[in-house]
Amino acid sequence: MDNTVEEKLPFTSHLEELRKRLIYSLIAVGVCFLICFVFKEWLFRILAFPLVAVLPENSSMIFTSLPEAFFTYLKISFFGSLFLSSPIVLYQIWRFISPGLYSSEKKYAFPFVFFSTIFFVGGSLFAYFVVFPFGFKFFVSFATESIKPMFTLREFLSFSCKLLLAFGVIFELPIFMFFLARIGLVNSSILAAKRKYAILITFVVAALFTPPDIVTQVLMAIPIMLLYEISIWVAKLGEKKENKDTT
Repeated sequence: MDNTVEEKLPFTSHLEELRKRLIYSLIAVGVCFLICFVFKEWLFRILAFPLVAVLPENSSMIFTSLPEAFFTYLKISFFGSLFLSSPIVLYQIWRFISPGLYSSEKKYAFPFVFFSTIFFVGGSLFAYFVVFPFGFKFFVSFATESIKPMFTLREFLSFSCKLLLAFGVIFELPIFMFFLARIGLVNSSILAAKRKYAILITFVVAALFTPPDIVTQVLMAIPIMLLYEISIWVAKLGEKKENKDTT
């Protein structure tokens, strides 16, 4: 099998290829947005279910400006389109970087798209089914007879989408480390040696992407640390494949 990289393309060709991949990605997101907008109310009910389940009786969400509800539906449709179009967008990313890969590495196109999608969606589902119930219950627990929780649509959507996206991206860590190991930028020994720094960075990242409470920060930090350990094993697997290909 030919293990040489294809001839280098001129810079203008790279820009043209980038433009084409961006257009395909935007078309995919746009079509998925229209589909999601048709089911906007159903999507919102699903997203809000963990919060509604822990709200006290006679509590509800509100909107404080005339266009807020409309823009909430637009945002949730766009957010849903990112999930629905993620396999196509990830494939376009692969098509853009594939000319710079060896011929033996291009066979990873399908595994890259498949596992990237699975990990991204899996991270968001973890946030929805594990983090949301604990986080919402913690915040609502401060309600009293004189303090009634009434969340605005804008605040709820911002909070929820930020966590879902953060967990989705963070769960991509093993995939990211595998390909870094394949191209020789990292290896399992380096990752294992830097474990204590990774733990520190983990809690910093968790503090940045979660509200200022210890519950949701720990719920984000623990999966990141587990994913880092998985990444060490995955990087080692990438090194073995690289050594086999070189031989």
